[in-house]
This record gives sequence, structure tokens and C-alpha cells, in this order.
Amino acid sequence: MASSCNKAFADSYMILKPEEAHLFDIGRVLFSRNIGHRKFVESHDDEVKGSLRYRILIFVSVLLQKFLLHIAKPLANFGSFMELVINLLVLNGGLAMTIINLLTGHLIFPDRKSPRFLSCIGNLDARSKLEALKREDSRYYVLLAMMASKASYENAAYLKYTITNDWKMEFVGFYDCWNDYQGKATTQVLILLDKHEDRDTYVVAFRGTEPFDSDAWCTDLDISWYGIPGIGKIHGGFMKALGLQKNMGWPKEIQRDENLAPLAYYVIRDILRKGLSENPKAKFIVTGHSLGGALAILFPTIMFLHDEKLLMERLEGIYTFGQPRVGNEDYADFMRQKLKENSIRYCRFVYCNDIVPRLPYDDKDLLFKHFGVCLFFNRRYELRVLEEEPNPNYFSPWCVIPMIFNAIMEMIRSFTIAYKNGPHYREGWFLFSFRMIGLLIPGLPAHGPQDYINCTLLGSIDKHFKKD
Repeated sequence: MASSCNKAFADSYMILKPEEAHLFDIGRVLFSRNIGHRKFVESHDDEVKGSLRYRILIFVSVLLQKFLLHIAKPLANFGSFMELVINLLVLNGGLAMTIINLLTGHLIFPDRKSPRFLSCIGNLDARSKLEALKREDSRYYVLLAMMASKASYENAAYLKYTITNDWKMEFVGFYDCWNDYQGKATTQVLILLDKHEDRDTYVVAFRGTEPFDSDAWCTDLDISWYGIPGIGKIHGGFMKALGLQKNMGWPKEIQRDENLAPLAYYVIRDILRKGLSENPKAKFIVTGHSLGGALAILFPTIMFLHDEKLLMERLEGIYTFGQPRVGNEDYADFMRQKLKENSIRYCRFVYCNDIVPRLPYDDKDLLFKHFGVCLFFNRRYELRVLEEEPNPNYFSPWCVIPMIFNAIMEMIRSFTIAYKNGPHYREGWFLFSFRMIGLLIPGLPAHGPQDYINCTLLGSIDKHFKKD
């Protein structure tokens, strides 16, 4: 049944509600083309039927979300324990020194709110300092975007210390933003200001999917969509994470209690409105890794919807790393036109067999499409400029053996990259252990931020950006 809140901004939609799904009802979706008859599916009348393959995707999406909601607390507790153990070992200098410090009473215990405490993502690649690149260097803002995307996984104390002391920039804020559909704060955004004598640049970096965060995984797995008139169909999970409101959709202006967690799109927009209006030489870039990349390209979409002229004039670039697909072909066409009209650079970095940029499927059932320049890097960080990454839907039987072989070569590279390229590229035991997962799930370790940082430093991107 159609609801008035959805009609307010969308002319078609298919919304999955796993919290209302029962196992028997989930199973029935496989045997009935009338998707809209299911309690956990809210759909426009014209979109209530689906092929078997489409219904299988709905079945898998709802079942996995249901499972993740069920294990959310133990998964979070396990992730918290893992972070604590890894930080304990790192702070004390390894397993042997941890035991010695424990026995001698000198054990250093991690403080989660300390600038020295790192997330699991941060411990995969502990690099925090920017390379000594000048702002005139064509790689400067790409590297800054990737480092900000990686840093956004960390706590506020780490971010404030790193940005202020190591990067010599202004820490504007780190925001925990509300998801109206999940009823909690699920989206994190970092904003910093890179000041320079002839140009100031705000950097907006969205946090990606954390490995033990059920809410973020549910956002990724949610294949709900909304059709916005004049724009196209857009991934519902990503819109909810950016600040879509249940009762209003995307109103241009909102009234929200300051004591409540902010909505991501609106808090970013208001900060940029104020900062850019007070500083005529300031511009901004938007970036993110993984889920953060999807939110980074979705932010200007709503900005275009609201015709935010000041922001449209000052948005200099959008850089995403390991970004999943966000919308259908109509949406891709809309964004191509708007980006071109406003002379906004959009670059989508894809490393090798990374699984996430190949999801959701680009096929006759889901119809999700990428757009914009794809900067594709192989395991040697060699750049190819493409319209779409190879093996676009990932699950190809012809690619399994080459992907496993590539995972083996990446493991070998862990031992050789520091000798070849210098100590800045040294990989630790935790990252090597993560790379071993690639033998079972090729393309999963390739999604980590460490390879995307290496792409910006070792890939020949300077030639592309100078030409561009």
C-alpha cells in the first residue's frame, strides 16, 4: 500500500522493513510475484511484481538484515573486544612486551577516548601523516580526501589531534548523525578546513562501513529504493543514512531540536552555507570510502534537488574510494548533466578486485549504474581510466581463479612493498592476516583503505589530473 509520507517526494518506491518481517512471510516472497502483499514490503502499485531473481534478492536482503539486527549487540561487543586487544598489543609493543609489562606492573591499558586509540580499520593501516605534497601538486587534494576518509573511522580525540597537530589544519567537527528509519545515530561525518594564503578548502568526509557495525551493514544490504521525479531511482538505505525523514522526505528547510542528534545532510549543508558565505575564497570537496563514498556522491544530489546555488558554485570535487552503486540509469544521467553544468570534478577510485564497487548489481533486476570517471588500479597500482571496472558484477565463475591468484600475490607483496617503495608502505601482521581472507573471499581485503592510499601515492594519477 502507498503511504502519504512517501508520495510527498517520491513517485515510486520499494521499501523493505525487516523489523516487521517474520520468517514464514520472508519465505513466501519466493513463491509469489505479488511482492506488495508481503507485510515487510511497502511498494508503489506499479512496482508490486518481480521476477524470481528479484524476489530472491529481496529474500536475501531481508533475511540478512533480520539476522544482523538479531546479532547487533553481540557483534558490537565482539568488535569492541577485538579493538581493545589489538590496541593493548600495539601500545605495549607486541605480545611478548604485553606479557612482560603485565608481570612487571607496567601494562599500558588502552583508553577508547584517547588520540592513541585506533579502530580495527585504523590498525589495518596506521599511517596518519600526509605526504609532503604542495597544494599545487595535482595529487594533493586526492591524497587529502583519502586520508580524511580513512581518518573518519577514528574517535573525535584522534581526529582533533591528528588534524590540528599533524596536518596543521582546522578541525571543524565530527558529527554523529541520526537515521530516522533505524531510530538511532548511525552516520558519522568529519569536517575539516585546510587553510592557505590563496585558497581555503573545506573537506567533508563520510565514514564508511565499520566491520562490526550491524547498522552500517543493514544500510549496505538494504536494496530499498525511491524514485524521485526528474532524478531517478536511488538506493533507499543510503538516503536514510544521509538524513531522509520519514514524514517529509527531503524538505529544503527543517526545524530540529538542537539537543537531538543532527541529520547528516542538513548539518553539513548549514556548516558549509555559513563557512562559504563568510569566506568568499573558500571552496569544498566531498569524499568517503565504502558506504562513505555512496553518501559523498548522494550529498550533492540533494544539494542539486534543493538548488543550493552557493554550494553548487563552490563544490570543487567529489572523490570516492571503493564506492558502491547508488542509483539507476536515470539517476546517472541526471548526475552527469548536473556535474557537467556546474564544472564539478567527480572521480571514483576502484582498486583491483574490490567487491564493494561491484554492488548492488548492474543487471535487469536491480538496474543500479555507476557513472563518472572510474580510476581503476591493478595490484601493481597501475592506473587505467575506464567507464566501468572489469568484472562489474563480481560473481563470475571465470574470474574466481584469477582473483585467488591475485590475493596470493597481494599477500606476497605485503613482505616486499616496503623494500621496493620504502618504510612508509610497510604492512603489519594485522593487515597480513586480513589479506589472508582473500583466499576465501577474493576482493574483500582489497576493499581496505590501505590499498586506496597506495593508489593515490604510487599510481600515476598526476598525469590524469594534469590532463584533466
